[in-house]
Amino acid sequence: MLVLLTVPVLALAGCSGEETPGGEDATPEEVMALAKETLDETSGVRLDLRTDELPAGVTGVSAATGVGTHAPAFDGTLTVILAGQALDVPIIGVDDTVWAQIPFTPGWSDVDPAEYGAPDPLQLMSTDAGFSSLLTETTDLEQGESVRGGENNAEVLTEYTGTLPASVVGNVIPSASGDFDATYTISAEGELRTVELTGVFYPETDPITYTIGFDDYGIEPDITAP
Repeated sequence: MLVLLTVPVLALAGCSGEETPGGEDATPEEVMALAKETLDETSGVRLDLRTDELPAGVTGVSAATGVGTHAPAFDGTLTVILAGQALDVPIIGVDDTVWAQIPFTPGWSDVDPAEYGAPDPLQLMSTDAGFSSLLTETTDLEQGESVRGGENNAEVLTEYTGTLPASVVGNVIPSASGDFDATYTISAEGELRTVELTGVFYPETDPITYTIGFDDYGIEPDITAP
């Protein structure tokens, strides 16, 4: 798990303009645009998605970790809840194909992630329909508190909140419905650090929260087909 997601954040009082993304006069919309541009232009990033608990009886993803690039490519592991059992599934996406090591099946298989209620890993870094698209599609944006995060709580982050429609969140979790509450934390350099989405991700269930962490901007993983 990313360090940022395991270290409690502490509210800060009165951060300087140098610690505010885009400068102290930047509007929330300008900060979202900056964070989108920063994520869209990085060579690669480490991702960490998780929820505390999926609704009972749902087949879906409770966690995902890995590295993604704009190739597009992804190399990581999904934790899928199937018939109440948590299964860790290694997954590689490259060359328009997604492969997985399906439990109790030898080798790698060509899969459709949607069959498991999972996001398409090849779309996560898409500039049009991936995580970065959430930023500029968020409405009712408001700047919140400054918080500490990152390794050793050494980084100053700024929170932003807003609302997203299911049509946008569905790019990440295909079965999403209704409106979603979104909370972002963004570094002074304009790097998106976390996204917290709360709403109905699976049909006829109560709202849950997914948290997505972003770390190691600028990595260049060598991701190849299995």
